[in-house]
Order: sequence, then structure tokens, then C-alpha cells
Amino acid sequence: MAGIPSVAPAPPLKDELDIVIPTIRNLDFLEMWRPFFQPYHLIIVQDGDPTKTIKVPPGFDYELYNRNDINKILGPRASCISFKDSACRCFGYMVSKKKYIYTIDDDCFVANDPSGKPINALEQHIRSLLCPSTPYFFNTLYDPFREGADYVRGYPFSLREGVPTAISHGLWLNIPDYDAPTQLVKPLERNTRYVDAVLTIPKGTLFPMCGMNLAFDRDLIGAAMYFGLMGDGQPIGRYDDMWAGWCCKVICDHLGLGIKTGLPYIYHSKASNPFVNLRKEYKGIFWQEDIIPFFQNVVLPKECTSVQKCYIELSKQVKEKLSKIDPYFDKLADAMLGISLTLLDHPRPMAKHKPTLVNNHLTRSGTIYILTPFQLTIAALLAVILFFNFMLLSLGTIKERRHNPSLIYRKRRKLQSVELSQSKKTLYFTIYTVFCGNL
Repeated sequence: MAGIPSVAPAPPLKDELDIVIPTIRNLDFLEMWRPFFQPYHLIIVQDGDPTKTIKVPPGFDYELYNRNDINKILGPRASCISFKDSACRCFGYMVSKKKYIYTIDDDCFVANDPSGKPINALEQHIRSLLCPSTPYFFNTLYDPFREGADYVRGYPFSLREGVPTAISHGLWLNIPDYDAPTQLVKPLERNTRYVDAVLTIPKGTLFPMCGMNLAFDRDLIGAAMYFGLMGDGQPIGRYDDMWAGWCCKVICDHLGLGIKTGLPYIYHSKASNPFVNLRKEYKGIFWQEDIIPFFQNVVLPKECTSVQKCYIELSKQVKEKLSKIDPYFDKLADAMLGISLTLLDHPRPMAKHKPTLVNNHLTRSGTIYILTPFQLTIAALLAVILFFNFMLLSLGTIKERRHNPSLIYRKRRKLQSVELSQSKKTLYFTIYTVFCGNL
């Protein structure tokens, strides 16, 4: 109606999500993300020289940590956090007090979908995290919880409830996330293909996780989201996010959690130097041929019933089976254990999972119910009918009590209770038909 101002919807999970950004430069890129990021709290992890001033555009709510802060907060265990490498971002995961984390690199900008509309990457990640995953049986329509999709014929009904989603892995347009050898042979390659799909990575399948556009549930998998020892003083780099991804995947498979990949896309603007990358990756290219079979064959005991227990057990197996490759894996296993002990020493209380209404998407316990305007209207009408039904029966009861003896009143009251119960059943059946028919 004219004259009535429209009310903008509240940002989803505004008080339950932190955005973590590792950086060595001024964060001018945030201006492009302002419409989507400004309502949220930012945790900025400054890498490199702690005396350098990082400028953040005005209007953002943020904390900024540099190496001096990391040393002060973690003390002797500060060596577990990488220096001069984007793996330092995992410190932001540790100091966050929120249930959800979204992390993005400072050379990533807002992408446009094929229609030219800017993509709200954060909103899509939230949607993916709040919907269940389907790791045990592949659905040929991909994510059955997306609008317009569903389970196909032949999908087991016993598996249609899905499992909680721990990680949402987003993709990128423009500069591909290549390893150094591929960068060298395909220097002009660009990713221009936009695939409008989200799918669950099947159980038992590893994947190369990229940390530049990633969201996860800290309560479900946060204790395993450690990006390893990389960068300054280490023999390897650029394997930080992939290492974390391999660890998280085997733990998610063990605990019955899901990981989604696909949407949303961001625009990756800057190609890193392939020759510098080759120096960082050189040993990892060879080590990977032993690392992947290790993760493919990892077996976690039944006693590992939490992420912390799984990660501690995984650190022991890394030390036992990978240290023969290089002494570096001894240090890495010790760092994994150190991070786990740090998190156990300073646990964060589990966030209360309250229902959240986001664009008419009511969520609870990871399941999403889509309420259309028609369904909301029907809900209001049914509530009014139930109210008047109850009031009429109550008035009848008062009249009966005035004019009838107590025995007749009790019989009449019992009959009315039956009538009210039947009325409720009819209404409940109608509500179930209207609201659950499309679930």
C-alpha cells in the first residue's frame, strides 16, 4: 500500500555468525561486500608485520588480531598458528564466540549470476548449512532441499531425513584455484562457467577444500578446522586448506555429518605468482601421493564420539604413519594435538539453536520448512477458527453450569471435551495437509 514503508528483512543468523578474513593489506575490498557483510561481526587476522596498520572501511563491526595478539593469547602454543601464510585464519576460528563461521580471502569480490544479479554468497552458505546433507546415497537432482528440487524415484525413504551439514564449500569465477604446475601451463585460463547446483560430497570421497569461500558450523566441526603448519619456517605451503579439508572429511564421515559443495560463487580477482607457488608446493606435490592414501585408509575407533576425540586420534595416526615421509609431520601432529588441547582448555558453550525465521524459511535442528504466503494465510485463518471454536464451547459450558445440576454438567463437560478434541483433530489434520504436503 502507498504510504506504508517497507521493512527490510533481518540478515540471517546476524548474531550467530562471524566473518573471518586473513590479510596483509588494507581491506578496501569490503566496500563491494558492504550490502552483505555490514550487519555481521568481522574477525580480521593480520598476517606478516604486526607494526603495519591495516585500514578497514568505516561502518564495519570488527576485531583485528596481529601476531603480537596471537603470541599473547596462545602463549607457548602460538607456534601452532602459521606465520606469513593464509593458514593464520584458523586463529580467527578459535577466538570467535559464534556458532557459524564464514571465511573469505581479500582478493575475492562479489560475483554476478548469469542474469547479472549480484550474488549474496553469505546468504547461500547459510541456506546450505541450515539444510541437511545426503552423503549416504547420491540424489541425481543434487540437493533435494533446494527450491525446485526433490528426491528422485528410488531414493531410500529411510535416508531422506539427511544428516546435519557441517561445511558449505563455495566456488569461484575468473581466476581458478590451480596448483603451480597447472598455473604455469595454463596462465590465461579463466573459469567462466556458472553451475547452478549444490551437492553433497559422498561418504568415503575426499575433495580438495579451498578456504577462500568457505562456511562451517563450529559446534559440529570447528575443532578439526585447523589449517596446519604452513608458511614461514615450514617446508611446505598452500596445502593448509586442503589438509584441513581432508581431516574434516574423514571425521565427518565417521560422525555422520555432511559437506556440501557448489554454490555460492565469488569473483576471484588476483592470480598469485606461479613460480613463488611452485617453491611453496614443491614438496607437497610429491608428499600428496602418500598423504591421500593415508586419509583414504584412516579408521577412527568407535570410542571417538566427538570432533575433539577424532582429531586427537587423527594426530596420533599422522605421527605414526606419515612421519616416515618427513620429520615435518612430527611437528604437524604435535601442532594438531596442541590446537586440540587449547580448545579443550577453553571450550566455548554450545550456542542455543533457536528457531530462526529467514525470508519465510523457518529452521530448527538443521531442517528447513518453506512457508509460502498462501500457507501463512491459511495458518492465520485456522488459528482464528480454532480460537472461536474454543470460545463457543466455553460459553456453552458456562450456560450449562448455571442451569444444570452438577452431574448433568459433568456429563455435558465430558461430551464437549470429546467435541473439542475431534475439532482439534480435524484442524490438525488440515494443518498437516496444507503445510506438510510439499515437504
